[in-house]
Amino acid sequence: MRRAWPIAALLLGPCALLIVLRDALPGWAVTPPASWRVPFIEWINAVVEFLRKTPLVADFTFRDGTRAVAGWIEWPLDLLEGILISGFADGAVPSLPWTMIVGLAAVWGWYLRGWRLSLLAGGCVLYLALFGKWKLSMITLSAVLVAAPVAGAIGLGLGILAVKWRGFERILWPLLNVMQSLPHFSYLIPVAVFIGVSHKAGTIATILFAMPPMARLTILGLRGVSPEIVEAGLMAGCTRLQMLRKVEIPAARPTIMVGVNQVIMQCLAMVVIASFIGAKGLGHDLLFRLQSLRIGQALEIGVAIVFMAVTLDRLSQALAAKEPEHLREGAWWRAHPFLGSAAAVVAVTALASFITPYASVLPRELTLTTAPFWDGIVDWVTVNLFDPLNFFRDALLLNVLIPMRTGYQAVPWLAVAVLVGSIGWRLGRARIALPVLGFLAFVMLSGFWARSQITAYMVSFAVLVCAGVGLPLGIWASKHEWRAKLVQLLCDTFQTFPSFIYLIPVIMLFKVGDVAAISAIVIYASIPAIRYTTIGLRSVPHHIIEAATTSGCTPRQILWKVRMPLAFPEIMLGVNQTIMFALFMVIIAAFIGTRDLGQEIFRALTFNDAGKGLVVGLCVAFIGLTADRLITEWAAVRKRELGIG
Repeated sequence: MRRAWPIAALLLGPCALLIVLRDALPGWAVTPPASWRVPFIEWINAVVEFLRKTPLVADFTFRDGTRAVAGWIEWPLDLLEGILISGFADGAVPSLPWTMIVGLAAVWGWYLRGWRLSLLAGGCVLYLALFGKWKLSMITLSAVLVAAPVAGAIGLGLGILAVKWRGFERILWPLLNVMQSLPHFSYLIPVAVFIGVSHKAGTIATILFAMPPMARLTILGLRGVSPEIVEAGLMAGCTRLQMLRKVEIPAARPTIMVGVNQVIMQCLAMVVIASFIGAKGLGHDLLFRLQSLRIGQALEIGVAIVFMAVTLDRLSQALAAKEPEHLREGAWWRAHPFLGSAAAVVAVTALASFITPYASVLPRELTLTTAPFWDGIVDWVTVNLFDPLNFFRDALLLNVLIPMRTGYQAVPWLAVAVLVGSIGWRLGRARIALPVLGFLAFVMLSGFWARSQITAYMVSFAVLVCAGVGLPLGIWASKHEWRAKLVQLLCDTFQTFPSFIYLIPVIMLFKVGDVAAISAIVIYASIPAIRYTTIGLRSVPHHIIEAATTSGCTPRQILWKVRMPLAFPEIMLGVNQTIMFALFMVIIAAFIGTRDLGQEIFRALTFNDAGKGLVVGLCVAFIGLTADRLITEWAAVRKRELGIG
């Protein structure tokens, strides 16, 4: 710890000196001159224009090809929408009754994890019907059910190819890193340009966004297969294809199934945001309610999205953990109790639908609504908490946020480059320093340095607040098993919420502006800070704690002198994830009023400017990747020093 101070002084000293001598520096060392801007946007737009209009084969352009491929998505979307809501042949063949889908969801939950999951799945789906969100929910669900298998299959195929061909992995892995760091909206603009604005375009964007986690986890799963298992397969005489199908993929199943879960959740998150380019369903309706500030109705739709997210998350997690079961002996209904239950649900609900149309389609007049209740809360907050909330918002803006933003904008780019390069060199010499300086150079030469500084200020403040919340909660949770389980459950639940949902409560409290945006970022990005702090503290080897206790350390000394130093690398990985979450959310928060990179992406989306959207998205991605490379490398170095990694 003692030698950390001279190292910090060595790294921070030159940066601080450049900041102090800012006025004495030449202008080019403070703010990148406009003449330095590299025309990335124009280059990308030229390529886009070429692909849109130049025939590649006969009169067939690249855009024609993408639209033809997108057309393949239409028929499964229409098929699922027909099954779930609209029926076929102008209603001659009806859709599945809502009662049947509720019952089947309950049976599916019972099969995967018992009666608790059955109640959760059935209850959440029942909410969608009773509160008048059935049609919108089924449209959203149909998009997820189309996008998730396609994204999963593409990710699985790319992952397998990368494992079998090292050269392809070297290309694919950095690409996956960038794709997972890009904001949601950066996917929307190219899709809108090459496919158009439509429901199928939103589904295509969802597929592209959800594919990278599956590819990464497939690679990790197949790489993690035990050599003994592979040797056993070779000794059994398996061919390469048999080895893959019957040995490697089954052995990597737990990791691959985690990828399936991630794909489903990413699909649901993106299908809501894809409403900006025409995706129908809950997201489109939520966007309309937020734009018109109908907070009660927006919150009701938000609850429907949350319930759908929780249901899909819990079912996919249970499916990932489900082990194969032997058939029971006896009659068919004893050997197949869940199939029998599902058949009974189908028969009873079909009969009920024949008897009464209410069992098939719930009339609007019989649905419930909580919108007046939430509107009443908004009115009460506006009347009773208007002055305190305004005082807090104004005080935070005037005394903290505006001075902090001004300070960040005053920092010379050269000081940032010296700091980032010095830290990278200290951690991994040129292997780390060159990539992070390359990321920084792209941001500087893109022409969005000033906007990036505002983004950095918002993310920095949000991460500080997240750390201030996450560290105490993580410490509290780590002390007892039941606390850790409770916090883990809450983190898992809140992480399933699509990010757009977090805008609703902050608009209720702070209207629009930086305070509301930062509040949404804090709520969303606190999850990994809490989770990793809890995991890090509970992962400290028990024998080390016992040794400290035997030495006479008090619980406070054990926490701060033993557990915290050993858990700190894990906690910093949580900070890394918090930064990535904050960067994602700061772009979405631009919807409620910011002046950072998020606003530039919204402008690009408005004008279908693919070049600008991609360049700004890469700026966000490279800011996140810079923090990721530095923090991940520091954590790895620190773990080696401590002998725990």
